[in-house]
Amino acid sequence: MKPDDPLLQILVCPLDKGPLSLLTPDGILYNPRLRRRYPILDGIPQLLPSSGEQVTDAEHDRLLRRLSEQGAPS
Repeated sequence: MKPDDPLLQILVCPLDKGPLSLLTPDGILYNPRLRRRYPILDGIPQLLPSSGEQVTDAEHDRLLRRLSEQGAPS
């Protein structure tokens, strides 16, 4: 999945139905509101609630910095 993939415009978090941000090259989708990340495996976003992982405060800060560097909305 690439940052300009039109699929990103319609993907939402399965828990709060809000937008997700793509973090490259990690291949994860991140929801900063709930501090949850979802993996992308073989190009397929894993968006079941059970697929998401809660991140620590330190990891959240690191991911927000990366999003800012990528120019993605947080």
